[in-house]
Amino acid sequence: MTITAYTAKTIHTMNPSQPVGQCVAVRDGRILGVGPIEEIQRFGEVVVDDRYADKVLVPGFVEGHSHALEGSVWSHLYLGYFDRRDPEGKLWEGLKTPDAVQQRLAAHVDQGGADSPLIAWGLDPVYFDAVSINRQLLDTVSDTRPIVVIHASLHVMFINSATIDRAGLADMDLEGIVRDDQGRPSGILEEFAAMHPVFDALDFNIFEGVSDTRALNRYAQAARREGVTTITDLLNPMSDAAIAALREVTAAEDFPVRLVPALNALAWDPQMGSERVQQAIDYNHERLQFGLVKLVTDGAIQNFTARLQWPGYLIGQDNGVWNAPPQTFHDMVQHYHQAGLHLHVHTNGDEAVSVILDALDGALAMWPRPDHRHTLQHVQLIRQDQLRRVARLGACLNIFANHIYYWGDIHLSKTLGFDRCQRLEPAASADRMGIVFGIHCDAPVTSISPLFTAWCATTRETASGVTLGETEKISRARALEAITLGAAYTLRMDDRIGSLEPGKLADITVLDEDPLNSTTPLKDIGVFDTLLSGRSTGGG
Repeated sequence: MTITAYTAKTIHTMNPSQPVGQCVAVRDGRILGVGPIEEIQRFGEVVVDDRYADKVLVPGFVEGHSHALEGSVWSHLYLGYFDRRDPEGKLWEGLKTPDAVQQRLAAHVDQGGADSPLIAWGLDPVYFDAVSINRQLLDTVSDTRPIVVIHASLHVMFINSATIDRAGLADMDLEGIVRDDQGRPSGILEEFAAMHPVFDALDFNIFEGVSDTRALNRYAQAARREGVTTITDLLNPMSDAAIAALREVTAAEDFPVRLVPALNALAWDPQMGSERVQQAIDYNHERLQFGLVKLVTDGAIQNFTARLQWPGYLIGQDNGVWNAPPQTFHDMVQHYHQAGLHLHVHTNGDEAVSVILDALDGALAMWPRPDHRHTLQHVQLIRQDQLRRVARLGACLNIFANHIYYWGDIHLSKTLGFDRCQRLEPAASADRMGIVFGIHCDAPVTSISPLFTAWCATTRETASGVTLGETEKISRARALEAITLGAAYTLRMDDRIGSLEPGKLADITVLDEDPLNSTTPLKDIGVFDTLLSGRSTGGG
């Protein structure tokens, strides 16, 4: 078989035995070796490809926590605070005031049927001082057409009176339905249990959009453009339709990424959920990898729905909202651990971290299981003693580094205060304790861009330029490992991807500059191309 040798200015392999090189050889879609061309030629005839001779090659980026919603939410109206690009690359201007939000909604309220809901997403009112996005504000746009606005975090929903009436929320007694002083629904719904009556009433569920093949292809293209070769949809319904869509898109030879879906465990009875994952594993192939189970415990700190230990929030409400009783999480961790499956658990607040560590402790005491790699996701406020427990339990972390940039200023002034902000996303502490970790974007909460995520972890700068937690910065080399081999390890795929070593799949990201030695900020380094199994998937 033909051996193709790609030459480059520099190659960073993430292989400590052979960390750098200028030539990587590929055969049958796998890495044959990194080394001098004369050594590669010992394997046989070599075709030298020098199209990347002035570029830098690194292992294909691994996004260990995002959502295929990135490919579907853009079918709805964007109302976010920050500028964003959609999967096709179109720039959407961020909205800096409540008036701008109203105006964008009003400009679209007459589009579509009068009885159909107007759906928008990306809104985060925490940036708007002293202004609440609620029923009254949305009613100024329309009090007859249902309006549904999904919070940037995906953990809160804002609705108008027409939606409240359609869903019959006034008569429901559900945690998460926020009420005004008169006891009426305010138009703010916190966490998923409170949202589901709206989805049912409108025959619409934003989380089901990932069952569409077009959405999955848009998701893949958004990832490919940023140098990602393996992407994780960390909350998939895994319905028959969702699995069929995943199988269809990944069967295409030109699908540009490897896709790793995780079962949304709270949507399934545990026994049925574990059976569904085991059945889906039979469909695994090189571009599709089932096997993960996702639990969502609490909400998000920036919208006051994460569960915090004492002293709680700096201002506002005392504590956040559980997506299920803590005992439910305990039981689910035990079930899926005993079933031999791989758990990834959303834990934003330190109280949520504590609940899951207790559950893991119990599960491992009853059913010891070496190399389980259960992974705590986000861990925005994890404490030092909790990190030591993570290390002792052999668990992994996937750290939401982007959070510092987008919400660090808010946490400093509104939610956490100075001291706790120094330990947000404590990657350096995790590294000191020998915990394997990745870093992630949580798209569509923030944009897919591993280099931006790496920049966040190395600089720890907020949007206003404040540095939070100087001692929790990690090096560029450590950040590059976290978006390649570290993330691959948390997915139990480090035997196939994450580094450029003989036998591994030839997934390669081609960069314009050297991420370890350039003075250019990581977030500004261009992605020139990606290769999946040694084949170019198109420029960045």
